[in-house]
Amino acid sequence: MTEGDAQAVDAVVGAALAELDVAHDRREPGQYLVTLPGTNRLQTHCWLLVREHALFVQAFVCRRPDEAHDTVYRFLLQRNARLYGVHYALDPVGDIHLIGRIGLHAVTADELDRVLGQVLEAADGDFNTLLELGFATSIRREHAWRRDRGESLANLRAFEHLFS
Repeated sequence: MTEGDAQAVDAVVGAALAELDVAHDRREPGQYLVTLPGTNRLQTHCWLLVREHALFVQAFVCRRPDEAHDTVYRFLLQRNARLYGVHYALDPVGDIHLIGRIGLHAVTADELDRVLGQVLEAADGDFNTLLELGFATSIRREHAWRRDRGESLANLRAFEHLFS
């Protein structure tokens, strides 16, 4: 691929994000930070980086689990089998990300829509499960602390089954 190919893909990505009406910020040529709105996870930030041979996609999902690592990693590996265009991966400190690569020849508005939709569906849809599996003790501790102090428990409602 040539530098011109990367520039052309950069233009495709910019136009596609505008067409899709997705919140984004073009940081440098070929670098976009996309903000995807969610329900369980209020926002997912996703990098789109045009490189020499591919468009790289990366979204932070969750920090390194505190506990039940085997259970969390089994969930991620099984989930990878059902994902399109991205997969779960760990960074050097163990934080959980979704990553993927799209060959420059395949970058279109439709393909970006599919991949960003998959990032949102996975990051938002799996978020509470990942928290429950990897942070149950911390969630219980937080619930007890808030309950004892009369603090709001509203954002812990999804985990009520852990408190009985």
